[in-house]
Amino acid sequence: MTQYMDFEKPLAEIEGKAEELRALARSNDEMDVTEEAAALDTKARAMLQDLYKSLSPWRKCQVARHPERPHCIDYINALFTDYTPLAGDRNFADDHAVMGGLARISDRPVMVIGHEKGNDTKSRIERNFGMARPEGYRKAIRLMDLADRFELPVVTLVDTPGAYPGKGAEERGQSEAIARATEKCLQVGVPLVSVIIGEGGSGGAVAFATANRVAMLEHSVYSVISPEGCASILWKDAEKMREAAEALRLTAQDLKNLGVIDRIIAEPMGGAHRDPGSSIASVGKAVEAMLDELSGKKRDALVSDRRRKFLDLGSKGLAA
Repeated sequence: MTQYMDFEKPLAEIEGKAEELRALARSNDEMDVTEEAAALDTKARAMLQDLYKSLSPWRKCQVARHPERPHCIDYINALFTDYTPLAGDRNFADDHAVMGGLARISDRPVMVIGHEKGNDTKSRIERNFGMARPEGYRKAIRLMDLADRFELPVVTLVDTPGAYPGKGAEERGQSEAIARATEKCLQVGVPLVSVIIGEGGSGGAVAFATANRVAMLEHSVYSVISPEGCASILWKDAEKMREAAEALRLTAQDLKNLGVIDRIIAEPMGGAHRDPGSSIASVGKAVEAMLDELSGKKRDALVSDRRRKFLDLGSKGLAA
């Protein structure tokens, strides 16, 4: 059953009525509701297009957080073969909010790393809602080191509200772990590509997305802080999240204009959750295209390209 967001309530009513008609027809063989249901379907499609043709930044946040949106594990299962998960940071524990391992994409060997939020209550608790602890970032560093040693491209899939801010995480060096992961991204001498598949929250996302090429799904978001957190700081009122979302410039379209990301991956009408298979296939094509762009580049060129990309951030916006 589709989960609707608050701005989709009129759409939910129409699609619900169409489904009710079909349910009645299934229980009564003499009832023909084909025309009525088709008319409602047409109206629903038109409304869906109208809702999604110009989503506000806050509505994009809602779409990016949709619980039925494909998660890291869905992309790994669909796009990668011979996936061999690697666990633990060889120091404290295995963080289930971060998953990664050796794999192949279109028979190209890679190291894939990503945030996993979980898809039901049990898995969300186990995965800590995609909020990594220090050991998660240290696991990512270990996997990037391994990829660098064996000259394997690194693919990262970012979907996190941010790094976990708990007491234990801070005691184990959360800030240092994020900084080290970001540093490692800048150091590896292999192609590094990243896709923001849902939320890209704060340093927790930057630690995976400091890449040669960064792509975003059309309705994903990438920001220094959540709109609610920003509103609480600037306006002392979390309900000002709509204004904060506007100010943060967190949409894929804004970030492409600012030069923060390199490409936008189109989503099906109504968001990735309405057609996960199509969205996953589009991400796969984008990852392969970005890897092809970097193929054959030498280590020094890859490191220099990556460093220059981030040193130049902001210059495009200032020039405009």
